[in-house]
Amino acid sequence: MKYLTPEGLSKLKDELKERKTIKRQEIARRLKEAIALGDLSENTEYASTKEAQSFNEGRILELEATIKDAIIIKPSQNNGGKKKVELGSVIEAKTGFLKQVFNIVGSQEAQPSQGKISNESPLGKAFLGHEIGDIIEAETPKGKVKYKIISIK
Repeated sequence: MKYLTPEGLSKLKDELKERKTIKRQEIARRLKEAIALGDLSENTEYASTKEAQSFNEGRILELEATIKDAIIIKPSQNNGGKKKVELGSVIEAKTGFLKQVFNIVGSQEAQPSQGKISNESPLGKAFLGHEIGDIIEAETPKGKVKYKIISIK
């Protein structure tokens, strides 16, 4: 299962469209030019273009499978009166004096440098199911870290 936000799904669909149209046409043009150069056995342009074609087609298959199997993340608005951290939640948490904002997303969309953490990461797993005021502890590459959840959206 691939968990995606609506924005993440849209980005994947855009990439798929670009790869099926623009990239394929570009690769076809490059192949045509490489073939025109002659002897394919020693033609590095032809070999590299075939490699690019193979990569593009593989990525198209991967995108199609991901889109087909995607489960769209829609965080619930009210969980019995108390919000709990779940897929799609945007949480503000603090460790010491440092406040950080995290968006819990599926592994396909994770970009830790932008605050998008995977639900499968140690930090993402630690936050899931907790409420405002809870203190969580997670093992990170920098060691154990404690966060206090300040808000959940």
